[in-house]
Amino acid sequence: MAIQMVDLRGQYLRIKDEVDAGIARVLESTQFIRGAEVDAFESELSLALDGVGTLGVANGTDALQIVFMALGIGPGDEVITPSFTFVATAEAIGLLGATPVFADIDPGTFNMDPAAVGELITERTKAIVPVHLFGQCADLDPILALACDRNVAVIEDTAQAVGARYKGRAAGTMGGFGTLSFFPSKNLGCYGDGGAVLSPIEEWLDRARLISNHGSRRKYHNEVIGVNSRLDAMQAAILRAKLPHLDAFTAARQQAADRYDALLADVEYISTPHRADYGTHVFHQYTIRVHGNDPGKRDALMQHLKDNGIPSYVYYPVPLHLLPIYRDNKDSCRFGDMTHTLQAANEVLSLPMHTELTAAEQEQVATAIQSFFQG
Repeated sequence: MAIQMVDLRGQYLRIKDEVDAGIARVLESTQFIRGAEVDAFESELSLALDGVGTLGVANGTDALQIVFMALGIGPGDEVITPSFTFVATAEAIGLLGATPVFADIDPGTFNMDPAAVGELITERTKAIVPVHLFGQCADLDPILALACDRNVAVIEDTAQAVGARYKGRAAGTMGGFGTLSFFPSKNLGCYGDGGAVLSPIEEWLDRARLISNHGSRRKYHNEVIGVNSRLDAMQAAILRAKLPHLDAFTAARQQAADRYDALLADVEYISTPHRADYGTHVFHQYTIRVHGNDPGKRDALMQHLKDNGIPSYVYYPVPLHLLPIYRDNKDSCRFGDMTHTLQAANEVLSLPMHTELTAAEQEQVATAIQSFFQG
């Protein structure tokens, strides 16, 4: 079988009986919206994440929007977030009429640089959203301290880092809010869309719960403007089957990352992922840098891998502040110096990474990379 960027089928076959049993429970119960399955998953996820309050919602983007709504973010407000990430984070800010303010990244971790945040914060700043990119936490303590001093909220976008830890604390549990995505390719993924809101503050989580259910605690008694965003019971059952395996899934990814590190250690023009000493890396992606004076070197390597039957992907080729929605409307965002963001966008390349990846497949990937630079 060809090497897969993500092998969802292989993982499913490994836990097929548990997944199928969960799906069968939902079909037998006919409780498809909320119900016991979702309640149980929220409780089990909370236990896995150091007891943080947990709310299942329809997807990770909704989770962000609900959190922003719960904080009352809207026109005139600014939210600081990185430009080097997926558009959903900024999209949810813009949907509410607020302005995304893009910060540069740390060149080692690819995560938002706390020093860059400090240069961008103003009296209009309502929240800071560090994105824990590729499976590793941003350096949170300086961000949390800055937010406390300026009385702004911190929202951890943990879509790519469920199971990661920062100084022993679970990713997504340290800010006022955290958000998760259960998109199928995520480290904890369902078989459709799904997401979660996390908060250690019960009052804040209750506000998010209210908003996620049409602004209503009791049917036909709507209290605020809300949205319709609930985690599907079928997806909750699938996630319940997967959650007990999350630590093993993480260990498999970390073992694969260790193998890549060893195989690529002596390849000129390649930098393997930096692992910050303040936490753990769960390797949602294994992202290398391709260095050199030729800016097309990374894309040429990507084509070489494709020619050898090996998938790879660029996350992310266009920083958010350069997307047409922001580039063509200067009033739609604000940003600081983007030196490291621009460099990363030109150099990063993500290699196949998943729980079913074999040593032989990784050796094939490494051999192809070595042959490109030796040719």
